[in-house]
Amino acid sequence: MTLGHQIAWDDTVLPFQLDASDIRGRVARLDGALNGILKQHDYPPQVEALVAEMALLTALIGQTIKLRWKLQLQVQSKGAVRMIATDYYGPEKAGDPAHIRAYASYDADRLTDAPAFDQIGEGYFAIMIDQGKGMTPYQGITPLEGTSLAACAETYFAQSEQLPTRFSLSFGTSTEPGVAEHWRAGGVMLQHMPKASPFVAEGDGSGETLSAADLVQGDEAENWNRVNILLDTVEELELIGPKLAPNDLLLRLFHEEQPRVYDAQSVQFGCTCSEDRVRQSLSIYSARDIEKMTTDAGRVTADCQFCGAHYDLDPASVGFEAEQGGNDA
Repeated sequence: MTLGHQIAWDDTVLPFQLDASDIRGRVARLDGALNGILKQHDYPPQVEALVAEMALLTALIGQTIKLRWKLQLQVQSKGAVRMIATDYYGPEKAGDPAHIRAYASYDADRLTDAPAFDQIGEGYFAIMIDQGKGMTPYQGITPLEGTSLAACAETYFAQSEQLPTRFSLSFGTSTEPGVAEHWRAGGVMLQHMPKASPFVAEGDGSGETLSAADLVQGDEAENWNRVNILLDTVEELELIGPKLAPNDLLLRLFHEEQPRVYDAQSVQFGCTCSEDRVRQSLSIYSARDIEKMTTDAGRVTADCQFCGAHYDLDPASVGFEAEQGGNDA
């Protein structure tokens, strides 16, 4: 694989369909986008790994949302890593890149040498979709279960969407010769077509946590199991690159399943914070409230948790009692 091909596939999500088994999926590769997320913070290695996994899941799931929609994944827990939040912004128009951002909050003194997922305790996994102004946001929540964030996402789709779903992910620091050490991530997502779920049509269910195996039967179960066995043969280096292009990977894994690929979606790191948004968020507060937020230096400050941007404002210019033309110099 040439360097040109490697660069072309970095930071992309390639959607595909397996015609012989009625299964769809995506292949994702994150490089610069993931480094854009992680370089904003000095996370410990365990937290970096969790944010990398969450960002990769977000890219794989987010590719399905429509233009200008927003997808958010969130983990809330009682563990050392209290929260992980990711946002995926659909392209403004066809052909534009999508944008992704992420951050985590954690208690450094509670982190251990145990695997990354063990830093997360009891809690929940949530997916939210914002379709834009005037539309009611969608939200689904399931308990944190399994041994990875990917397993939590699989449980979410089985429980909340009744869609059999499987992830195979790889992520970590790359140490290619002549290239500065940096993060890379790659993965495959498989999902049975919605009609495969009897619960979608019948509205049935026991209330217990479901898995993909609970949602397919007969020939559909055979197809699902066969494709999952094929995915089990994938190697980590095949997922993370840079030797094998995603379309070649699909042929290697699923050539007998008649894979069909669609247009790839490019993904970039991007944050939507701005001074105007900070002012808008402060516009609900009175002058007395703003006074309580004012620093000893006589300023109101705010920091973006996603990108680290710092905003320094004149307290007289914010809040619903703000003076017109307040000085922010």
